Formats: sequence, structure tokens, C-alpha cells
Amino acid sequence: MKLRYLRWPTPVIRASFAFALLVLAIAASVAWAQAPMVTDDGAAARIAWWRDAKFGLFIHWGLYAIPGRGEWVQWNEQIPVDEYAKLASQFIADKFDADAWAATAKAAGMKYTVMVTRHHDGFAMFDDPGSDFTAMKSAAHRDFVAAYVTAARKAGLRIGLYYSPLDWRFPGYYFPDLYRPSAIQMRDQYHRQLNELASNYGKIDILWFDGGGESWLGFGGVQFKGGQWSGRTRGQSYSGSFSWQDDQAIANLKKLQPSVIINNRTDAPADFRDREGDKALGDFDNQHPWELCTTMAGGVWGYKPNAKVKTRDETIRLLVSVVGRDGNLLLNVGPRPDGQIDPEQAQVLRDVGDWLKLYGQSIYATRGGPYLPGDFGVSTFHDKTVYLHILHATGKTLSLPALPAKILSCSSLTGGDANCTQTGTSVEVTLSGNPDTVDTIVALTLASPATGINPIATPLATKPVSAAGASGL
Repeated sequence: MKLRYLRWPTPVIRASFAFALLVLAIAASVAWAQAPMVTDDGAAARIAWWRDAKFGLFIHWGLYAIPGRGEWVQWNEQIPVDEYAKLASQFIADKFDADAWAATAKAAGMKYTVMVTRHHDGFAMFDDPGSDFTAMKSAAHRDFVAAYVTAARKAGLRIGLYYSPLDWRFPGYYFPDLYRPSAIQMRDQYHRQLNELASNYGKIDILWFDGGGESWLGFGGVQFKGGQWSGRTRGQSYSGSFSWQDDQAIANLKKLQPSVIINNRTDAPADFRDREGDKALGDFDNQHPWELCTTMAGGVWGYKPNAKVKTRDETIRLLVSVVGRDGNLLLNVGPRPDGQIDPEQAQVLRDVGDWLKLYGQSIYATRGGPYLPGDFGVSTFHDKTVYLHILHATGKTLSLPALPAKILSCSSLTGGDANCTQTGTSVEVTLSGNPDTVDTIVALTLASPATGINPIATPLATKPVSAAGASGL
């Protein structure tokens, strides 16, 4: 049975919905509820590879690439669903090359990739026999997820799939109680398509959810009570009788994909938390696996021509800042309508990869700390080596609190020389020569592993920035 989306039945409902959007526009932005973390005995082993990988490629590509105004173009411009669906006849993607995508990720030093398989517009980039709104039934007539998975696997990359239960074609998403049949159809689509993704593409390492969970039902802010529209209190979830039945969906997913890890954008226990956007870098957290997802260009995730692209140095500093806070960086590209990654973005990624070839030992398989992020920069460690990433040098000498382990040697990885003096109250690092100013990396070799050292605050530590909620992937 093919799923059908419902039309707004009356001008009154359409007017009410417009008012609801106004309420939403002035309400506080949606904040994702912190889903509980998984607690099974295999959780740490299941996510160990991901914590070592540190750097991944996010890929937002779909019909929204054709107008080139970002992945939210249908919603932002309120394009009627029938009108938007016509883009499928223009979706030729004649230069799509999944091997080229994988090669770009490898050249960047990335260890995993996450492709959008279906965004909030409802267009599936895979073959779903239960839907007419798929890439297989577009002008391209291809299963892009199948091609992507094959190429990523061949390149030795871990495979992630993004999926959004949210679907703008269903009024039951906004009003799950009023339009219950529509909400149920949308939920059925979610469960069916998730099952297809878990069954038809071999081993999947990450299922990256978006738009799901009770926090976002009704876009996380619109409710109608006592004859009046209002915004839900920030952080308050939908409290009606409809449910995504995430427990059933995720249980089936993990039955089919026992080693898969998931983020915290459903109501099911998560393997890792995510932060969204450069401004959500946030504070140090070595208690919960987490990832910063952000985009390379223009503040949008889908393709936008002439968008300002992050430079090599900006990207390196962002990666280092994330890893030093004990997180991963998932960096997004939005390929062009023809399927090609923008050449300028691809070049920046290659340049970052060249840097990682030289200094990846201070990034991969490390953990953040033991020094907390400060005005000087951040630190990482692996076994008996602590890496000081000096992002903001204020002089030739950096003074840090004492380390509860003996320093056996001290060296600069990025040029110039480093001399370290250790006392009972401090570690003094003096630099000479011409070290790399993008990220001056000093390696401290300890007599014992750094794993047991508790995080160390410094007088230079900056005030932590609270991690922001999701704001529109």
C-alpha cells in the first residue's frame, strides 16, 4: 500500500496553521531533550571505533539541491508539496560518483561518512517500493544509498545513514492528535523505511536520526489548548496520545544491525549525543560520547551556490577544538544538483587531510584532556603522551598547572623547539623558532599513562559555553 499525505482540508485550518507558525517563529528555538544513554554491557565496545575515528563527513543531498537555497527551502518558502514534488523530474544527477565522494572523505583524513537518506521533505534517496517519492522514481532512476554504501565500504570508511521520521507532507506531524490517521501513516512510513535501510544495504555502523522523538512533534513549540495557540515551554515535549513507537523501531533496527550506534534524536536510549552548528561547540565532556555536526559552507546543509566556505585553517582549528573537548567532528558538504561535491570545499578537505597526515597522531585515537580547554587552546592524550594544542599563543612561554605524572621529554611537532620545566606547582612550556601558528602542537611524554589523570582546570580556562540545541538539519 502506498502512503498518502493529507491536504489541509479547510481555509480555517490553514489560517490556524499559519497562526501556529507565527507563534513558533517568536518562540524559543527547539532544544533536543537529552535522551537517555545506552547502558548495556557492550555499549563501550560498540562505540570504541567511533571515539577513535574523531572525524567524519556528513552529506546533505536531495531535491533541495536543485533550487540551491538550502535543505529547508520547501519549508522556508512554503512551497506546496505538489509543486515541490515536480523537482523529481529534474533530478538527473548525471555527475554523481559515489567513489569520488568516498575518495574526498579519505583524502580529508575522515574515518566515517553519514549520508542523508531522507530529509524532512520526504524524498527518499533509496528504493522504497511503498512510496512514489523516491530517487528510483525520479529522473535519475537510481538508488543512491546503494551506490554510496558500496563506495564507502570499498574505501574502508565506516558507513552512516541519516534518516528523518519528520515529513513535511503529513499534517499529522504538526497536529498528531487532530490528524491521527496522517500521523499513523507517517509513523508507518518511518518504521517501514527504517527496516528497509537496515535490511538492504549490508552492515551499517551509524543510524543518525533527525526530526524524531516527542520533542519535535508539532515542531517542538506549537500547541492548541483552551481555544488558544501557544508555544510549549522550552524543553517540554509533546504530551498527547500519539507515539512514534521508537522503542519498537529501534529494537527492530538493532535486531537487524546489532553493532549499529545511534544519536540522541529519538526517544530511545542513545549511544552518543550531538551538538549542532559552530556556536554549539560547548564545553568539555568526557562522560558521554558526543559529536559536533556543522557545515563547511554558508550556514546551510544543502547546496547553496557561492556560499562562503570555511578555510583550511578554520577547519583545522575547529577539529582540534572539538577533539580537545573529547568529541568528534562531523563536517557537512552539500553536493551540487548534478551530484558533485563543490570543488572549493573538496580542496579544503584535501588540505585538512594533508595536515592530518603530519599531525594525526595528536587527533586519532586520543581523548580530550587532561588540561581543560583554555585561552591557550586544548589538549589531547594517548597512552603516555599528552598533546598541547596551542591555538592562541600569547607569548613564548605557556604556564600550566602541575601534572601528577613525571614528564620524561618535551618536543614540538609543528616546527621550532619546545622546552618544558616541571615543578610541583606548574609546567612551563617555552617555545622558540617558528612553530606552526595554526596549531602549535607540543608533545609531553610521561612516565605513566595519562588515562588516570583527572581533568585539570587552568587559570587560563575560558568560561564554558553551553551546548546549544538542534537548529535545523
